[in-house]
Amino acid sequence: MMMFEGQRVDCVVDGPCATVRLFNPKQGLMDEAMESELLQVLDILHDRQAWPEARVVILTGRDPGVFVRHYDVAVLHQRAQAMAVRGKRFSVERSVPQGGVHRCIDRIEASDLIFIAAINGVAMGGGFELALGCDLRVVQAGSFELGLPELNLGLLPGAGGTQALARLLGTSATLQMLLTAHVMSPREVFELRLAGACVDDVMAQARAWASQLAAVPARACAHIKQLVRQGPLWELERARAAERTLFCDCMVDPAALPLMADVAEGRRTIADRPGSA
Repeated sequence: MMMFEGQRVDCVVDGPCATVRLFNPKQGLMDEAMESELLQVLDILHDRQAWPEARVVILTGRDPGVFVRHYDVAVLHQRAQAMAVRGKRFSVERSVPQGGVHRCIDRIEASDLIFIAAINGVAMGGGFELALGCDLRVVQAGSFELGLPELNLGLLPGAGGTQALARLLGTSATLQMLLTAHVMSPREVFELRLAGACVDDVMAQARAWASQLAAVPARACAHIKQLVRQGPLWELERARAAERTLFCDCMVDPAALPLMADVAEGRRTIADRPGSA
């Protein structure tokens, strides 16, 4: 079912899985229209009346070879000129408000839905940051470019990329990558474990993961996501306390009880996926 059809984003829902496609005839660049439409789609996807089966969202590019190329540099240049003319100065003591892409990534990270980035082509700058904001990533095999080479513009990643990459790769590897404006191949992204798979058909892999996720209780998936994303920001004891509390919350989930019974009564092992018995 087509849930949204815009000038930069469309969204189709099929049972518990939604596929959100990003596009721009202007080289697949991110712009304000794409940010605005993606925010609208995220609002719709979190409306349980509109989509009661909600479980998994696949984010991908509509056009072959392009996920999101990067943010439109012409737009950034215009903004930069306007700020320079006004004599604007910036300090970390006075934070700049969030823009559309920041709100999109925050919404994805805070959501109880699982987001899969099916990176079907080039994704740099803001496009790659959007993919890093998702929970799972699969990248299409090929010769296209991926990464955060903003230093080539005299800039830095501005949509959470420095923080996301450092948490995934560590400080040393992130500094090496960002300070050399290193651009990666799909195979390198996979080898660095920034993606869980490098395949010829990213949508087939993403849908396989979505089906697997839809077969297990939503409560456990949402709790795992919260603990893994938020836990490193908490003191260790707080994180451990949250983990054991949410473990018990999963135990009393009506959807979990029959799955535990299957293993307890020998119909399958803990390593077997639900429904495999």
